[in-house]
Amino acid sequence: MMDIFIEMISYPFMVRAIIVGCLVSLCASLLGTSLVLKRYSMIGDGLSHVGFAALAIAYAFHAEPLTISIPACIAAAFFLLQLKDSAKIKGDSATALLCSGALAIGVMTISLSTGMNTDVCNYMFGSILAMSADDVRLSVILGISVVLLFILFYNRIFAVTFDEPFASATGTRTRLYNMIIAFLTAITIVLGMRMMGALLISSLIVFPSLTAMQLCRQFKTTIILSSVFSVAHSWQDSPSPTWARFPQEHPLSSLTLSSSLSPRAYGK
Repeated sequence: MMDIFIEMISYPFMVRAIIVGCLVSLCASLLGTSLVLKRYSMIGDGLSHVGFAALAIAYAFHAEPLTISIPACIAAAFFLLQLKDSAKIKGDSATALLCSGALAIGVMTISLSTGMNTDVCNYMFGSILAMSADDVRLSVILGISVVLLFILFYNRIFAVTFDEPFASATGTRTRLYNMIIAFLTAITIVLGMRMMGALLISSLIVFPSLTAMQLCRQFKTTIILSSVFSVAHSWQDSPSPTWARFPQEHPLSSLTLSSSLSPRAYGK
């Protein structure tokens, strides 16, 4: 195993994949715990489909993917946040509408422009070769921001997660914290979909949190254990994608999700 690890780190793309994978997994687990407890876990699925549509448009106009996908996902996250308390369209309905609509736009754009090429498939199903130096820098900034958010404002995030009306009544700016979480989630989704793929990136937000909730009864221990599970899934050989994928040819996203579905992950 040590020989495999030494061989891995001799390739720059593998080093970038490990760094981005661990940091994105950490951010997704921290943010995902709050989203799952607020019953808004499917926002990851909605934003990933928006990111796919944005990437398809970027390829059609030969633009830099991140310059279009990040603003598009942030705008979609704020849009879903705005509709969360709407009397006409509830959050889950808005997410479903956004998923199907964005995917349709993405597929139509691809069919009219570049066609289903290798780059598009990489974004749909993930590829460790897609990581760049810009992704590494952005993931480091994102990781520091998310960790500092939970360390410095843990009590406020706890209140907003479990009892938003009470938190608002006590003077907590709940809307601001919800917007910050939505903003960081959007960036996490965009970075993660380059490695995990647009179709399965939401599993990185949902599964570690659900697993930790089966074992913990406190919010703090849940987010810590969720982070441990998520980072472990991102690069260990069992049960994880990066080490296992290196000598093989299996998609990164499918290995992560398959290992997360193991019966022991849910205490059974």
